[in-house]
Amino acid sequence: MTEPLDSRQLRAFATLARTGSFTRTARELHLSQSAISHSMKALERQVRCRLLDKVGKSVTLTQAGEQLLAHANKILAEMQAARDRLSELGKWGHGRLRICTSTTACQYILPPVLREFKESFPQCMIHIEPGDTPTALDLLRQHRVDLALSLEPREESIFEFRHLFEDELQFLVSPAHPWARTGKINRDEITRQRFILYTRTSYLHGMIDDYFRQEDIVLPTSIELGNMEAIKELVKLGLGISVLAGWVARKELAEGSLCAVPLGRRKLKRRWGFLVRKGQRLTLAPETFIGLCKSVIENFGLAA
Repeated sequence: MTEPLDSRQLRAFATLARTGSFTRTARELHLSQSAISHSMKALERQVRCRLLDKVGKSVTLTQAGEQLLAHANKILAEMQAARDRLSELGKWGHGRLRICTSTTACQYILPPVLREFKESFPQCMIHIEPGDTPTALDLLRQHRVDLALSLEPREESIFEFRHLFEDELQFLVSPAHPWARTGKINRDEITRQRFILYTRTSYLHGMIDDYFRQEDIVLPTSIELGNMEAIKELVKLGLGISVLAGWVARKELAEGSLCAVPLGRRKLKRRWGFLVRKGQRLTLAPETFIGLCKSVIENFGLAA
């Protein structure tokens, strides 16, 4: 028995086991009695077992038939479940959306986006993988996510980058810091500061290093953290300063618990956007998700 069993034969067999009659089975399946009979004989030849016993006009199962019926019912149920699931995907609001994005975007951009998205697609399953740009590229290559919200890759990529917005990195300091009072920095004072920066393996840390290296400055990092909220809290306490985008600290800047100071004459800007496979035709759900992200970014006052 090397060939797979025919699903039509299994369906006929399961129906015959339930009705106990070739006549009723043929009527239910809209086939002739002869077709049902030939199908059952072919199934018995294939499994090399007698599956049915005829007693008058009735049909009963042999022990082998009972064993096959148990498996047939499971197979037919799985096939029906697959049909139902695929049918659901064609309905409005159903489906799946897999996204990779940075923990920063997860924390500050996605909450209002997901709230609006779920109203339009209440049955859509959303899976979010947190990760920096290199992680997003890997997940896209492995087809484990459908799109990624990330920084623009440093090098040419096999994926299309759809620009969303641009931000500027600045010093974030506590209101008691001298730079907060003057609104500007003294270049000679930079290396005397205690810096609290985002984790060293991130794109953000690499961009900051590159920027100051071009200025012939090596930042004396005191603390590295992978959590923006923790970084902001430490800066508020005056335990150091950080380099972050203003939109990450919108609330704190508005209430005055943090102050933003430009890095210098030369600005350090980043480009954010969506990474998708080149030539990929997005369905309504991801296109809606992208549109909602644009709306949230506009509310943040960030330039496209």
